[in-house]
Order: sequence, then C-alpha cells, then structure tokens
Amino acid sequence: MTSKLQSEIDHIVIASPSVDAGVKYVHETLGVKPQFGGVHTRMGTHNYLLRLGDSTYLEVIAINPDAPSLARPRWFALDTLTENSNPKLLTWIARTNDIQLATTNSQTFFGEIEAMNRADFNWLITIPSDGSLPLNGVCPSIIQWLNEPHPASKLSDSGCSLIGIEGYHYDVRKINETLQSIGFEGKFSVSPIQQSEKPYFVVFIQTPSGIRKFESL
Repeated sequence: MTSKLQSEIDHIVIASPSVDAGVKYVHETLGVKPQFGGVHTRMGTHNYLLRLGDSTYLEVIAINPDAPSLARPRWFALDTLTENSNPKLLTWIARTNDIQLATTNSQTFFGEIEAMNRADFNWLITIPSDGSLPLNGVCPSIIQWLNEPHPASKLSDSGCSLIGIEGYHYDVRKINETLQSIGFEGKFSVSPIQQSEKPYFVVFIQTPSGIRKFESL
C-alpha cells in the first residue's frame, strides 16, 4: 500500500556570486554564520549551511570557481549571476516522501528529476533543463532525501529557527493548487499582487537577536 503523499519545507536557498559574499550577507542579516556544507560535483557548485531546525536549514550556494565548466545550465539560475551581483534569497525547497508521485500529480512543471550527491548525502531533486525556477521561485523545487539522518541534524545549533514563508504572486490559485497537489503542509502562505508586479517571497527567521527576514526582491 502506497503511503500518503506528503511534502513540507526542507530548506531555503540564497544564491550568491561567491560563498564568501553569501556567508557575509547571512551573517549581517541574522547575526550568525553558516558553516561549510560541501561540493556538488555534477552542478559545479558548493555551499554553506545554517541550521533552522531538526530537518530545516538555510543554504548559501554559489558556483565553485575550482570546478570545470559545464555543458549545461546550473541549477537555481546561478548562471545569471555576475561577480557584481548581490547575494539574494532565490527560492525554497519542499521535501517530499515520493518525488515521482509529486511531479506526476502536479500540472506545474518542476523540471526533470535528477540524482545528486554531496559527501555522504544522496537525494533526488527537480531541475528544469534551463536552470529556471518554478513560478518565479515562489513555488518550491522538490527534493527527496535517499538516506538518513537529515543534513540539518548534523549542523551546529545556530540558535535560529524558521518562522514561516510568505509568498506574493499574481496567480495565487495556481500556487495553492500546486502545493495541494504535492501534499504540502507547512508554514507557507501566498497573497495576491497585480500581474504587472514582480512575484516575490519573504522568509522570517527567529534568531538569538530577534526576528529577521530575507526578501527575494
């Protein structure tokens, strides 16, 4: 018997032209520093991570300057960044217990399901072939971890926790239908904006110094 399809917030993604710039941005915003995560050989990227809970974290990701060039676009639209770009909140990732069923259920195209690894961690994740983001990044990409424990459990306690995510999009119905189709439950809400406005989302984080936020605009 197949278990019920379930999805929840896994991590939030901050893209940066370099990991150093991204770590500095997070430190200036939250008052705490992420720690080194690892290298994604297939994507030519590396990351730093900050624990936000037992199974939730913040990721600073950047192109690895030591990696060879790729014959494909990198994930999370990283190829659109220049060395003068500012680090920014880019998207968020929903963890699911069945990535095949989640992508089949949804009318939103999340991208192809690809196998990835970093050190001892293995997972499946949706990646559009052009490196773009589902529904302007307001809708998540989908991940399914293939081994335990969750990466967040191995990170140092930062004293930070995720309060919630607020999305703003001109197609609220499609966002909600997409999340419902993947069995999502969690601290996310979406509010309408005009079609002429740029979609964005805001992440609220409790820190030792109070509530702080990142905005994707």
